[in-house]
Amino acid sequence: MSNRPVRRTLAVLLGTTAVLALGACESAPDEDRAAGGGAASSGPAIVAPGRPGEPAKRVSPEEAARMLPDERPNGADFRYVQMMIAHHRQALTMTALAPRRAGSPQVRKLAERIAAAQGPEIGAMEGWLTHNGGPRPQTGHDHHTMPGMATEAQLAALKAAEGRAFDSLFLKLMITHHEGAVTMAAEVLGQGNNVLVEEMANDVIAQQTAEIDRMRSL
Repeated sequence: MSNRPVRRTLAVLLGTTAVLALGACESAPDEDRAAGGGAASSGPAIVAPGRPGEPAKRVSPEEAARMLPDERPNGADFRYVQMMIAHHRQALTMTALAPRRAGSPQVRKLAERIAAAQGPEIGAMEGWLTHNGGPRPQTGHDHHTMPGMATEAQLAALKAAEGRAFDSLFLKLMITHHEGAVTMAAEVLGQGNNVLVEEMANDVIAQQTAEIDRMRSL
């Protein structure tokens, strides 16, 4: 299980206590003078929470910064984002066929919802890549072998189908496609390190699990 929730709690606590400490330090010189003390404190101290069973301790801002979790993206984060962009693009290829070829209004509406969600998600992932220095070379990973990806033959069959035949094949392929995305998202939660990637993966799991249930009911 990932330890990011624990690290994030530490970050929030440190940030909160830093604000409290800074506020307290602003009044410290007056209090020291009133008590007849000497020079003011050399800098603000931050109260950092201790480990379970241990007391809190006062640390400098520099020490507090070092205690914050390192959430720099690792190879698993880059691999997930780059592969999921390709995964989402194939979903958009399939959903683009629905307005003209689907026989069921429910299937057309489902395809519309999937496209409306995954288009912006691609943009968010591409923005993440740009912010983090661009794509990284990936070795040993073929986009065609990603979980849930339809084959070229399956896509050709979907493009040739119409009406009920299209609806049936579309739902079959898209359920498999979503299941693959959930698998990939679950993997990066255990292997990645970046909090934004974690949030994107959790969104994929929640949204696509709900859509799988909806597709199975059609």
